[in-house]
Amino acid sequence: MSQKKTTEAFQDLFDIDSNLNRLVRNIELLNYINPLNTVSEKKKFYSSKFNYEPQFKYPKIKFNGYKLHRLFFSQRLERIEDDDIRQLYEDIIYEYSGLIECIETIGQGRKFYFNSLKSFGTPTEKDIENAKFILRFDDSEFDEQMLAKYSASEAKDYFDEFSKRYDFKYNIKISNHLSAAAMVLNNTQTLVLRKSHKYSENQLKVLANHEIGVHLVTTFNGLSHPLKVFSNGFPNNVETQEGLAVYAEFMSGCLTIERLKELAFRVIAVDSLNKGYAFSDTFHLLHNQHKLNRDKAFGITLRVHRGGGFTKDHLYLSGLRNVYKYAQNGNDLGVLLTGKVSQDYIPTIKKMQQLDLALAPKYYTDAYVANDNKNPNLDFILKSLK
Repeated sequence: MSQKKTTEAFQDLFDIDSNLNRLVRNIELLNYINPLNTVSEKKKFYSSKFNYEPQFKYPKIKFNGYKLHRLFFSQRLERIEDDDIRQLYEDIIYEYSGLIECIETIGQGRKFYFNSLKSFGTPTEKDIENAKFILRFDDSEFDEQMLAKYSASEAKDYFDEFSKRYDFKYNIKISNHLSAAAMVLNNTQTLVLRKSHKYSENQLKVLANHEIGVHLVTTFNGLSHPLKVFSNGFPNNVETQEGLAVYAEFMSGCLTIERLKELAFRVIAVDSLNKGYAFSDTFHLLHNQHKLNRDKAFGITLRVHRGGGFTKDHLYLSGLRNVYKYAQNGNDLGVLLTGKVSQDYIPTIKKMQQLDLALAPKYYTDAYVANDNKNPNLDFILKSLK
């Protein structure tokens, strides 16, 4: 069926998708969640001997939350005839509404935390057991590739070179206001690097395969579809997208025990939110009890306490477990690269492809083609995750 005929046959669906696309542009959570004064608050925290509770400031919101909620829920979803596709869009509206509530309450302590719980959940007992299992493994072996010596500018040159294997065009921006070493902003097709960060050779490989090989691949695959939902994001897409990204690290041979432990520490840190820990409590848990150096402990604590308690970080480990098991069972990873989608909706995606409402992925993560992992311990750990 030609695209014109498909659009005519599903005109109501395309109208609703187009409406949602206009509404969702302003609600990129990552634009609002990163503190503006991290450097100064970090200095205060260190000079207080780790007992000061940082007072973070955040970017101003650029939308009217109440008006957006009203417009989202005014969509006449009963016009979508297919039950599965209608259910997808209903779930999407609830998902986007939850993200609006998250953004509106950034910096409001437990109020934000409870909204974050609705959108991203919290670790299960199995997740915590998996994290503790990973932390038993030794990562003390020295490797020169782990030395942090490359500037953000040198990292930009590395990513420019890496990107030549894909023919999409994106922006690279260096920023002072970033909690992570790097992140992708989906709505502007931008890779953002933290200016003050020093990157190791291994981390450059990790970020290239993670951010470009998956996050930008799914960004540009998402943009290729006639329906914008593939670009704007399915419900619970974070778990699947981060799982795919860390799996690319594994398949490209740059995932390390140390990196896996970092994901495990994130689960432990997010669980501390559930126990009511303050910023300094989580830091002491990581720094004193688990012997993480102070900068790593601060970085993980910042990631999970920003906004008032951001629970997203526990999804990296469960996402990796799910994608690893999915791939090991011989399933098609291509369907998960079609955009910002999640494993929960694979049957719906396949149905939409059959109806010419969705396309096969234009770009494919090259790390998935051959397994370059040389560490048998990593395979053993991933196979053992519950």
